[in-house]
Amino acid sequence: MESDTIAAISTPPGSGGIGVIRMSGPHSLSHLQAIFQPKDKGCSFDSHRLYYGHIVHPRKGKILDEVLAVFMAAPKTYTREDVVEIHCHGNFLVLQAVLELLVSLGVRLADPGEFTKLAFLNGRIDLTRAEAVIDILSARTRKGMDLAMGQLGGTLYQRVDTIRSSLVRMRAVVEVAIDFPDEDVEIVDHSALSSEVTDEVIAPLEHLLRQAEEGRIFREGISVVIVGLPNVGKSSLLNTLLQEERALVTAIPGTTRDTIEEYLDIQGVPVRIVDTAGIRQGAGEVEEMGIQRARKQIDLADLVLFMLDAQRGVGEDDQQLFATVRHKPLLLVANKIDLADQELDIASLGSSKEAHALLQISAKQQRGIEELKQAIFTTVTGDRTQWEEEGCAPNIRHKDALQRANDAAVRLKQGLREGMTSDLLAIDLQDCLDQLNAIVGITTTEDVLDVIFEQFCLGK
Repeated sequence: MESDTIAAISTPPGSGGIGVIRMSGPHSLSHLQAIFQPKDKGCSFDSHRLYYGHIVHPRKGKILDEVLAVFMAAPKTYTREDVVEIHCHGNFLVLQAVLELLVSLGVRLADPGEFTKLAFLNGRIDLTRAEAVIDILSARTRKGMDLAMGQLGGTLYQRVDTIRSSLVRMRAVVEVAIDFPDEDVEIVDHSALSSEVTDEVIAPLEHLLRQAEEGRIFREGISVVIVGLPNVGKSSLLNTLLQEERALVTAIPGTTRDTIEEYLDIQGVPVRIVDTAGIRQGAGEVEEMGIQRARKQIDLADLVLFMLDAQRGVGEDDQQLFATVRHKPLLLVANKIDLADQELDIASLGSSKEAHALLQISAKQQRGIEELKQAIFTTVTGDRTQWEEEGCAPNIRHKDALQRANDAAVRLKQGLREGMTSDLLAIDLQDCLDQLNAIVGITTTEDVLDVIFEQFCLGK
């Protein structure tokens, strides 16, 4: 309910120097005063000022923790309600005890994302900024963080709002024409309005749609699976990319019997790199289970690194395995070039429109690794030399609404060319506007809001 005072632990589970409990609601200060004994007996709880003291059980008189507490008066708070933060020692048992004490006084446990949802509902941030908070919390690379911070700063909102403003102005002209259908003077200049729709609506919408793919890559990352016969050096490559001994490396084929996954930052792109079991015929039962998992990872991969042994050359088993993965986007990687007498001949593999030129590496000596990283990045980004300057990263929900808005704008432009009546033009115009309103949260339905904020962690 709107009058509820809610609370949650806002720091992640585990031990740490500090753990924070956050409260928001009209009774936040009174609940703090009920359990907090400040060192300064004359404490006046000035807004946005830290006070030192102890959390004490009001009935038992037992000290639960030594803390710092701050009261922040509405509206200059995260939620635009009265907010309290209690900075405890970062032990979960301590935090849980303080939270349980607050609940016993009538505070309600916050739902996931409820603090940020209040910030949105109370008008402090629009919906795109609220969703940016999720991206900040889940960012895996600095580039992903930069995009999320740009969206939190309002880059997406500002660009959508500019398009909305153009549509509102166009709608006003069309509605005047609807209200005065018998005027001798043509109110709607179809040709001029068609040009405005193209320049002020369709062009920026298409630009945002292109950026949505960039946002997906930097937000969600890509999956890269290392595939090859046993003992070609897949685990060695994983260790070299990560710069740590993550996977066991031996000369015995079949050492890796399960998939090993880690994240790698390649020029800002979060890359989930997966080392798989070597795929071969005649494997034992346990190794065969690893091979089946490897095949599943291949099916899900955005990119396959197909590894060959430069010393041994391309054999029939390599050809058979390559035939099973050639439908995927892939890079051919020749490992162990430090042991090879001549360059590997890959003609027997046939051709693949997705395959790049053969990359020569030595995982053991870390030769060719930077070139491999660059090839992965180039393959993923489509050989773009640079990303857009604007820190804008529409997510899947935004992309769907942007596409619907663009479809409506295209219909509107077509209607203008065909001389459609103003009342019919208004339908497509309003549809386009409604989709953009949903992005920033003006007309977003409650069930959509629930789905968005359920993605948050507790305490945020």
